[in-house]
Amino acid sequence: MSTDTAPVPSSSTELLFRPRQLRELVRGVPWLGDLDEDQLEALLQDTEVRTLKTREWLFRQDAPAEWLYVVISGAVRLVRSAGDGHLATIRCVERGGTLGELSMVSSAGVYLYSAEALRRTHVLTIPAARCREIMDRQPACRAEFMSHLALELTERLEDMALLTQADAMARLVSYILRQLPAGRARGPRVVRLTIPKRWLAAQLAMTPETLSRLLARLREEGVINIDRQRLVVLDEQKLRDHMLSDD
Repeated sequence: MSTDTAPVPSSSTELLFRPRQLRELVRGVPWLGDLDEDQLEALLQDTEVRTLKTREWLFRQDAPAEWLYVVISGAVRLVRSAGDGHLATIRCVERGGTLGELSMVSSAGVYLYSAEALRRTHVLTIPAARCREIMDRQPACRAEFMSHLALELTERLEDMALLTQADAMARLVSYILRQLPAGRARGPRVVRLTIPKRWLAAQLAMTPETLSRLLARLREEGVINIDRQRLVVLDEQKLRDHMLSDD
């Protein structure tokens, strides 16, 4: 793994650049999680750490897709340009999320969207050719990758349905529910609101003012509580009931 662009650890953020943490980061990618230690080490030898400034573009739509990225820290906004030049926010990606994987199945070999850093961000760059090689040699990795894409497609179809058929509250509730930790918990469950409000609002196709108003409404109804960047779901059933509400 190249260390030319990785700073010497001197802060809590930079500790994420250590080899052990980077191995755990890659292991967290579902379709790379089954690699053995030798395969993982060989892959990491081809990776580099890249630092992005706030509002810097990591890659642009239709550019040659030569790299796959894993977010180490920070946040990245994925946007797609429409025919009229309007940029539509697809979603925001934080630590552990991957960028550019859809290009792996694109015959054109280009990025299908653009990626912009929302704050100072660090990403691990992996050659796309190495990822394709892994999937060619590892049927389990390929199967997991296709399962990941199927889930991604399902979520994007749900987004499209909500945008065309549901109101702003339903879109917000759907987002919150999808961010909840997997499995059932005895106590309240927590969603971290680390994405800037204006970009979360853009992702949900509403204004920041509407987002604030809807969050305040849910808080007043005792459905959620917000403490800085922590959104605590106090009544999940009431939250789901809002998905069925017409008002």
